[in-house]
Amino acid sequence: MSSEAADVVCRPVGLVRSRFTEATGMPIQTAGAPEETGRVEVFAEFAPGLRDIEGFDYLILVTHLHQCAHERLEVVPFLDNASHGVFATRAPARPNRLGLSIVRLTSVEGTTLHFSGNDMMDGTPVLDIKPYVPKFDVRETDRIGWFGARLDQLPRTRSDGRMG
Repeated sequence: MSSEAADVVCRPVGLVRSRFTEATGMPIQTAGAPEETGRVEVFAEFAPGLRDIEGFDYLILVTHLHQCAHERLEVVPFLDNASHGVFATRAPARPNRLGLSIVRLTSVEGTTLHFSGNDMMDGTPVLDIKPYVPKFDVRETDRIGWFGARLDQLPRTRSDGRMG
């Protein structure tokens, strides 16, 4: 690994506030819990970065899955009972423990972003916030690997702690 790659450092821009205090029972994707609410408390030093954010319906939150203790390269994901390579899943037990959540922005109060579609634990560090722009972010495809036979399970599937 090059020295440049080894020196990657990220600092949080804020924290998620959520009713979820443990992984067991949490939604596994925002699309599976569109009514579940939460908020991001953005740190004061990043307040200028929020200018014009209220003009967006959805946001992409890049997070650090701080409570996921294990890093695995093969996992049995929540929507399946077979093992897959972690990069072919959305499992949290992965290198760097990065999370990606697309949430619906419901209101902005100062440096607090209220949203729905919560699949994050209380205290989750937010590393970045990006506006969701369908023209940039939506790709139509029918090729979705093993997920194709499992998507109907999403609304009722919750974390069972197996990634802890």
